[in-house]
Amino acid sequence: MYDWANSVYNLVITTTIFPAYYVGITQSGNGNGAHTVSFFGKDFINTTLLDYVLAVVFLLVALSSPVLSSIADYRRNKKVYLRWFCIVGSAACCGLFFFTPERIELGVLLFALAAVGYWGSLVFYNSYLPDIAAPEDQDRISAKGYSLGYIGSVLLQIICFIVIIKPQLFGFSDQQIAEKYPVRLSFLLAGLWWFGFAQVTLRVLPLPSKKERQSKKNVLTHGFRELSLVFKQLKHIPVLKRFLLSFFLYSMGVQTVMLVAAGFSKKEIFPKSEDEPKLLFTLILIQLVAIAGAIIMSRLSKRVGNLRVLMAAVVIWIAICIWAYFVQTQFQFYLLAASVGLVMGGIQSMSRSTYSKFLPETKDTTSFFSFYDVTEKIALVIGIFSFGFLEELTDNIRNSIIALIVFFVLGLLALLYTRKAVKQAR
Repeated sequence: MYDWANSVYNLVITTTIFPAYYVGITQSGNGNGAHTVSFFGKDFINTTLLDYVLAVVFLLVALSSPVLSSIADYRRNKKVYLRWFCIVGSAACCGLFFFTPERIELGVLLFALAAVGYWGSLVFYNSYLPDIAAPEDQDRISAKGYSLGYIGSVLLQIICFIVIIKPQLFGFSDQQIAEKYPVRLSFLLAGLWWFGFAQVTLRVLPLPSKKERQSKKNVLTHGFRELSLVFKQLKHIPVLKRFLLSFFLYSMGVQTVMLVAAGFSKKEIFPKSEDEPKLLFTLILIQLVAIAGAIIMSRLSKRVGNLRVLMAAVVIWIAICIWAYFVQTQFQFYLLAASVGLVMGGIQSMSRSTYSKFLPETKDTTSFFSFYDVTEKIALVIGIFSFGFLEELTDNIRNSIIALIVFFVLGLLALLYTRKAVKQAR
């Protein structure tokens, strides 16, 4: 249910409506196609600014989550951290209702704060998987979580889509439509949805006794000590260590694609304002296909194994990136979007469950999953910064795709390296 709750952020804020709205309001007065925007007095290419902001967010989350997760494991109160990150993220989404062309700094800062809430909460949410599921059930439950997330987010997306396309049906005046009230309302709805449905998860998850949570020991020092112990264990688990390397490499591509897809498509395929409904429809299509993709990859893994499925998915990602570099027409983009959806959800759920299977017997699951999340966040920092930097360097967003191809090729080689370690372990 937390997947159902927070996935609306991933769709509405990072993937569809917010990027389209942001690019739309920041391209005004930039007839030369550069689409620059002023942020606290410094000019940036509009999409590059969001890339840099997200890179900083992911770096902050990567640096803080190991300490927070180790403290949570020690004091057994990761539910508390999950709740507070949820509150921060959902409140920031609601605040984006006030994001207008005259308030660029406010909008970008709230966008960053929402990202902190979303990605910070995932550190603690992901760590519950081995607590609630036996190893043989983890693929299925991980895929089910992603599938519910896609269904919930698409449901809200459709509601927002109708409000944006037919605002008169909901009583919006011509002035409110001109000020893009319907679009900004979708940000408010996303925040309320996230916070509201998260209460189902937060109400069910148990919380340790008050006495246990009020431990007098130095939990900060203990947190670093726990991280050191986990790191030492990784040295003696070659399969887990190699899988983290491969996950790190292909995550630089996967997560970056998900974050920059809307900005790329808005600039290159759907530049006109009247094309925005087509863009939103296409991005909804990706989510619907992703539901089937997560289920198919989960079932396929039972027949051929997780690593083979992941390698096949990475090969498809390489082909997608090469295709994206040359795509020109909207019809070609529709086919490309369907292909992205097929592997997008599946590779995420399969990565999470595969890592869970490689873990040693331990109660400190949050500490181990913090390494997983830190690996993902650092990969995101490198991936999205590289994407933005190449666009700024070459003044062409298509050239940034080359970096993604390199990341996926290296990830494939690392998965082959991991598979060799698995065979040796047997």
